[in-house]
Amino acid sequence: MTQDYKEAVKWYRLSSEQGHVRAQKNLGVMYHNGKGVTQDYKEAVKWYRLAAAQGNASAQSNLGVMYDNGEGVTQDYKEAVKWYRLAAAQGNASAQSNLGVMYDNGKGVTQDYKEAVKWYRLAAAQGNASAQFNLGVMYKEGQGVTQDYISAHMWYNLASAASVADGAKNRDLLAKEMTPWQIEKAQNMARACQEKNFNEC
Repeated sequence: MTQDYKEAVKWYRLSSEQGHVRAQKNLGVMYHNGKGVTQDYKEAVKWYRLAAAQGNASAQSNLGVMYDNGEGVTQDYKEAVKWYRLAAAQGNASAQSNLGVMYDNGKGVTQDYKEAVKWYRLAAAQGNASAQFNLGVMYKEGQGVTQDYISAHMWYNLASAASVADGAKNRDLLAKEMTPWQIEKAQNMARACQEKNFNEC
């Protein structure tokens, strides 16, 4: 079957108008990314909001992004945090990572590094590369956790394996401040973490 975004939009719209939650979220994505339709953030927000109101975690997370970036709505960090929190509570890794960023930077919430680490860790355990990278930063800087170069190297290494651009760069810069033994331990920890699908990292 040939990929056809316009045809996808047609069917998503028919399902969405009948209240189908995943179709509403998917239609929001199509408007958000301009696939099969002209990009329209306000229309994306409309469909995300309908799906989010039915408890769809992905739509809630995407709605948080819209408020975070001021796309289709007035930028509102507190509203972004509200939607991220709802999605994060359902285990949405992207929302957990974004909620960590909000706590890390004090956007829409009081800055709280320990809370940021908590959310980064939950997302990282699901393989979220951005959260893994941010955990590396937290361990390197000793923010919300005790400073630990071995753990920082491990998280940078995992983020690098998932193609996060600065993961390898930060890992290699940090390695210059570490002993060969520390580097080897960090690499072994990263391997063990991957083997366990990020459980017990």
